[in-house]
Amino acid sequence: MNHVSLNRRSFLKSSAAVAAGLALPSLVSCSTPGRARRPPPSQRINLAIIGFGTIAHSTTPNFLSDDRVQIVAIADPVSDLPNYSYAGELRGGRLVGQKIVEAHYAQQTAAGKFKGCRVYEDFRELLAREDVDAINISTPDHWHCAVAVYAARKGKHIYGQKPLALTVGEGRRISDETVRAGVTWQTGSQQRSAEYFRTAAEFVRNGRLGKIQGIKIGLPGGHSDWSQLAKRNKPETPPKELNYDLWLGPAPERPYIPALLQLNWRHNWDFSGGMITDWGAHHVDIMQWALGMDASGPVAIENIRATLPPQSDLYNTPTDYTFDIVYASGIRANVSNAHPNGLLFEGENGRTLFVSREKLEMNPADLRKEKIRDNEVHLYKSKLHERNFVDCIYDGKPTITPAEVSHRSITVGHLANIAIRLGRERIAWDPAAEKVVNDPAANAMLTRPMRAAYAI
Repeated sequence: MNHVSLNRRSFLKSSAAVAAGLALPSLVSCSTPGRARRPPPSQRINLAIIGFGTIAHSTTPNFLSDDRVQIVAIADPVSDLPNYSYAGELRGGRLVGQKIVEAHYAQQTAAGKFKGCRVYEDFRELLAREDVDAINISTPDHWHCAVAVYAARKGKHIYGQKPLALTVGEGRRISDETVRAGVTWQTGSQQRSAEYFRTAAEFVRNGRLGKIQGIKIGLPGGHSDWSQLAKRNKPETPPKELNYDLWLGPAPERPYIPALLQLNWRHNWDFSGGMITDWGAHHVDIMQWALGMDASGPVAIENIRATLPPQSDLYNTPTDYTFDIVYASGIRANVSNAHPNGLLFEGENGRTLFVSREKLEMNPADLRKEKIRDNEVHLYKSKLHERNFVDCIYDGKPTITPAEVSHRSITVGHLANIAIRLGRERIAWDPAAEKVVNDPAANAMLTRPMRAAYAI
């Protein structure tokens, strides 16, 4: 490692050491230092992207636009394939990412050319060879834990996509490993960096609705054919552009079926938890924030009903569902695909607040005009999720969504899925011990072994 790298790495590790001694986020935001010009290479964060598919297409531009970051490498078992994003309209893979990154940096050179973003099939080779300070994990859910633990043990700062992990046990591992390593972690639950959701959470936290009488959370249902490959539902020979065994990684071994890749993997238990963990990672997270439950969770999941396809189907996660999240305070939230997408908080005297990505509505309407006073609770303010991550690498403060916070939020979705798969109408949860009460079968599903060749 050269002298410049040592200077940068030493600075970034010292910042991480400050963060390691802190717990959950304070109610102040990370600063965003103003810069009139791009910092020299010795002061930039070398970032690697692990997995360049649908989500990386949306997060990469925000890292590229941050002058403090240099994207130096990309790893993906796919070199270049079509059918990514929410209508199968984009291409994905390491070569696609490399082209996007190098085209961006080329615009900043006098010659209009740039070569310097290297590509790897295996992220482990990338981390062994590259001078990397931070990584962005944009893999399918089943790879989140293995990549995160591997990178944390190497001292890398991590921006990890939601949902945090595939199981409760994996989420606990990620949180513990990142704290132990003293690295900065940001979960890609970007709704926390959106003004609508922060405002909604502050209004609830500060009692603007009075005592909360109930909450309704709407998540999508069904199985979407995002990749447009659902009809290719029989085993095929993997294309030469894909290292399929590496793509499977920690997941159980199974034949290559195109219908299961390019985002449609979200509908299969081997790789994800369906819509309950996909969108639940967003909306349940905001509810926990609004209720001040970032460090804990509910005591039960009740009134559980769901439509579960035959478990031999490729898409075997719930299509329709409803369940109640019950807190020790008595607050109860109903989650269902029958509700409008978003969160409805019901307070006293008919006061309500509905928030989604499109709108923030309050009843009575003039409630929206109220301000949070100086002596009231002001929640962590972040204007851009990726920039908040970079800010906190530099200043050593916790991000707006540390691993422990998102672990507690996504645990709720995992518990609901476990109950649905077991046919339970109710399960009791001990949030301190992180165990299902008096249900050995449910507790057995809190973890899942990784395939031996990829276990970390």
